[in-house]
Amino acid sequence: MIIVTGAAGFIGSNLIAGLNQRGHTNILAVDDLSDGDKFVNLSRVTIADYIDKDVFRAQVASGALKGVEAVLHQGACSDTTERDGRYMMDNNYRVTRELFHWCQNNRIPFLYASSAAVYGAGPVYTEDPVNELPLNVYGYSKYLMDQVVRRSLPSLTAPVVGLRYFNVYGPNEQHKGRMASVASHNINQYIADNHVRLFGGWDGYADGQQERDFIYIDDVVDVNMFFLEHEGPSGIYNCGTGRAQPFNDVAAAVINHLDRDQANGAHLQLPDLVAQDLIQYMAFPEDLKGRYQSHTQADLTQLRAAGYKQPFRDVASGVGAYIDVLASRGQV
Repeated sequence: MIIVTGAAGFIGSNLIAGLNQRGHTNILAVDDLSDGDKFVNLSRVTIADYIDKDVFRAQVASGALKGVEAVLHQGACSDTTERDGRYMMDNNYRVTRELFHWCQNNRIPFLYASSAAVYGAGPVYTEDPVNELPLNVYGYSKYLMDQVVRRSLPSLTAPVVGLRYFNVYGPNEQHKGRMASVASHNINQYIADNHVRLFGGWDGYADGQQERDFIYIDDVVDVNMFFLEHEGPSGIYNCGTGRAQPFNDVAAAVINHLDRDQANGAHLQLPDLVAQDLIQYMAFPEDLKGRYQSHTQADLTQLRAAGYKQPFRDVASGVGAYIDVLASRGQV
């Protein structure tokens, strides 16, 4: 049995789909369905059983779970604006640490979601403590867990891999609200208003030119499956494309892909998109200044050294794949 926590969420449900594609169906899905609408993500995949996250935590503590082959731990509060540090540290850090020790005690491979938020403002995104200074308690909760793993590397009894996700986008994130990806917001805005809104210039960047390492969900799934199938090698790894692209690129990809039929395949360039008010800019929010990553770009040196050789989609191809899936579901 493979356990996936955060199973009804964005990344968790896509990981289950990836496991299904590889022939795995004996999957225990763990989540909190207080937001019942998330069930739809589980309805598209095959699992053996579902349990609530609090029941699961109690079963881990009591040693009741048996026959576990691996744990893919994605469950967490991913709201980077959450200010309740007590909640964040219990939900993100303490639960992950408990699972880590349980897996080690039972010699079970453990893959968990870390985050590029550990790097704070950067500018270097290499897996080394000297580059890590989180800007919020969410990032700190991930940072602290990574330090636990690093200290334990010499004495591990089973593989442990922490994946520092950069800006992930793709299907099944409809429940995330304001924490959904830029691509998701851009798609919804363009369908509703026939234009996309981006942050204006700040932090030395022109309008819409702040850059992120945007990674499509299928690439995230492939990285997870690689480490699961190879049982390591253990460590903390960046999970991004190694490519920084501006928010303008995301907006342009969304507009051009949604309008590809009307435009007869011709893609409008940024100046035309701005001139036609298809991309509009708003003042950079005051409450995000000093707490915002204006540039991220994963250093893939360690990931490549671990043996992962697959290429990553750029924004144009990833956004196109995203919209195609939504179209196949009748959602755009």
